[in-house]
Formats: sequence, structure tokens, C-alpha cells
Amino acid sequence: MTVVGFAGMTHLGLVSATAVASRGFRTICYDNDSDLVGRLQQGKLHILEPDLDDLLRANGAMQSFTADVAALSFCDVVYIAPDVPTDDEGRSDTTRVRALIATVADVLKPTGVMVVLSQVEPGFTRSLATPPPERRYYQVETLVFGRAVERATKPERYIIGCAEPAAALDPHFKSLLAAFDCPILPMRYESAELAKISINFCLVASVWVANTLSEVCEHIGADWSEIAPALKLDRRIGAYSYLAPGLGIAGGNLERDLATVRRIADVHGMDAGFVHATLANSRYRRDWPLRVLHERVLSRVDNPVVGILGVAYKENTHSIKNSPSVALIKRLGGVALRVFDPAVRPAPEWHNQTTIVEDMESVCDGADALVIMTPWPAFRSLVPAEIRRRMRGKIVIDPYGVLDRKKIAEVGLSHAVLGVAAKEMTGARP
Repeated sequence: MTVVGFAGMTHLGLVSATAVASRGFRTICYDNDSDLVGRLQQGKLHILEPDLDDLLRANGAMQSFTADVAALSFCDVVYIAPDVPTDDEGRSDTTRVRALIATVADVLKPTGVMVVLSQVEPGFTRSLATPPPERRYYQVETLVFGRAVERATKPERYIIGCAEPAAALDPHFKSLLAAFDCPILPMRYESAELAKISINFCLVASVWVANTLSEVCEHIGADWSEIAPALKLDRRIGAYSYLAPGLGIAGGNLERDLATVRRIADVHGMDAGFVHATLANSRYRRDWPLRVLHERVLSRVDNPVVGILGVAYKENTHSIKNSPSVALIKRLGGVALRVFDPAVRPAPEWHNQTTIVEDMESVCDGADALVIMTPWPAFRSLVPAEIRRRMRGKIVIDPYGVLDRKKIAEVGLSHAVLGVAAKEMTGARP
């Protein structure tokens, strides 16, 4: 039986290892943080991901955790899988990845192969000194926060970077990939590394379309929720296109990939105008809630109180990387805030007038405006009549349309939604 190892129990490594173990492979999970390993051995997860707890429990003895790197010497395939941090300029710090590769290479058995799963910039995998190219691969990761288990257990395809794409894959590695019953696309290292960036660029283009044209809707009386289904029926765009308007490009991966291409363009004298325009548009769209707040509340109400639901950059994750909510909180100096998120507690240094409440309804108490910054599923259960009863004002800023427009209108609340014209934002002024 093929034995699989994973080095680095961050979000990417833990989810990916758990998915592999669920396919019946003996999976050894290594991290040099013994405290973290101890918690994982007890089933105490340090990340939030729907269904991950259940899958880990179901794997039982097939999946083990260790702080002893020598345990990886029994593995036929070892993945290098820590998350790669990025700075504010989108530059990746691969220090930990390189150190982990060196550590694992020292214990890798002579017939074992190493697979770099962490996202790295083009040229990284070929630049490695060890292990030799025939025992070294790069695999495009498919991590999507909040949907990571689904993506890891039901991949659409595997993109594999190889030293020689025409050569047969290592048999143990091939049997592991085949267990997931999806297309396998071998290609040269640099093509695979750029393929991940290419996928994210297509996603960025969809984000730009949705954000820009939904703003047009807000000015001309159109409704983006009526337009998006028509686009999805166009085969050139497709049923699964990402066409939901949002607050710019949140998370870390998309901005990182834009920044990577921008740096490559700068080195080679390429035109990167699309990248610069996309980043500028993203930051402009991120401030949509602030603009609505200023127009409808902050410029009209003395000593306003604002309730904020959601701190994570999106639902079903604890990540706050490039979170629009964090950006909003930091820019509301001098405004009293009431904040709730199911997974994240605001840091005191973000804002000095924040009251952290323990349930979503209490955010509304005495608020002049309610802003729903993260579309957590639980927020859909909020009762508009109860919101109205608890609030002092009448403004609900709901970028993602979490709440039902008709029910909001029935209780006399004003509802601001991305992609909906201002005259359709129901209810009275504060």
C-alpha cells in the first residue's frame, strides 16, 4: 500500500492530508510544532472548515500526527504543504517552505518522491537542489477557504508540474492521484506554477466584471441579481462562473498572484495595466459600505452607533486576510461599534470604541445602522422585525443580500445591497 506523508499542518496541509486519508491511504502528518501535533492527536483543530472534524474522525487510524520528521522516511510520497504567508505587497515568503523541503529531503527514502503543494512563484520547483528532478513534483493546490473539504475530496482536475512532462509519473504518486478519479494534467514545472496564477486571473476577471457592472446597476435602476443568471447560460462564460458582486478581492491568494505577475511584468517591460486597474478597482469597491454609511448615517447622525456583523473575509473561515470588514472597522475612528462574528474576535488595536457582543441579535441594540460584512449562513436567520425593534435607526447595509429584501421593506427598514439601484433600496431615511 502507498504510504503518504504531509509536512506542515497549516490549513492547506491538514485539509489535504485528511482528504487523502479518506481515500484509504495510510497518511502520516508531520509538523515541528509539538503542541500543535498534540492538539491534533486529540482531534482539536486549529482551523475552521465545514465537515473537517467529521472527516478526520472517520479516518481513524489511517491518519496519524507526529512531530518526529523521521516518520516520513516510511512514506512513498511526501507533500510539502505549509501555507505560504504574503506581505502587504503580495510577496510570498517561502522561507518556511524551503526549510521544510531541506528537512524532508534528508529523511526521504531512496525511492520516495516529494511533491510541493504550497503555492510558489514560477521557477521555484526547478530551482530546488534536492531531491533530484525525477523524484520531485509540483501540484497545484485547490484550497478555497470555507469549501476546502469539498475541493480536496472532489477535485476537478490535478495539475502536476514535472521535470519531464512526457515521462511516466512515479507509480505510487500516480496511484494516489488516480484514487480521486479526475483528469490528471502533467506539464513542465513552470507551466504548472503559472497555471494556478492563470486560474486566479480568470477568477479576478469575473470579480471585476461583477463588481464594476453591479455598480452600474446601482446608478441606472438595473438589478445585477437578474443579469448574472443570463450570463451563466452563455456557454462562453458558463454555469459556474463567479459573478457575485463583492467588496473587492479579499483573502490573500488573488492579490498575491496579481502582484506576482506585476513584478514579472516590471522585470521584462510588459504592460501590466490590467493588474494595476484591477487592484485599484478592488480597493475602491471595498469601501462601498463606508461610502453608504457616510452618505446615509455618519453625515446625518450625531454620535452614531454602528453594528457590524462579520469580521472574517468570507463565511465559513476564521481568516481575516484582506478582510473588508477589518478595513471598515479601522476606518470608523470616532464611531461607536458593536461587532459580532461566529469565528473571529476583533483585535483591540483595530478600533478603540468597539463593543464585542456574544450573539448576532445584540449587534442591533441601539444601532443607527447595521452592516452585514460577512455572509455567514447563520445571519440569514435574523428576523427583520427583531432587527427593527432593537435598532435606533433604520439603515441595513447588506452588500451580499443576506437578508430578504421584501421582508426588510415590510418592517420599514432601508436596505442597501450591491448591484441594486438606490431607488430600490427600500425604506425611509434615518
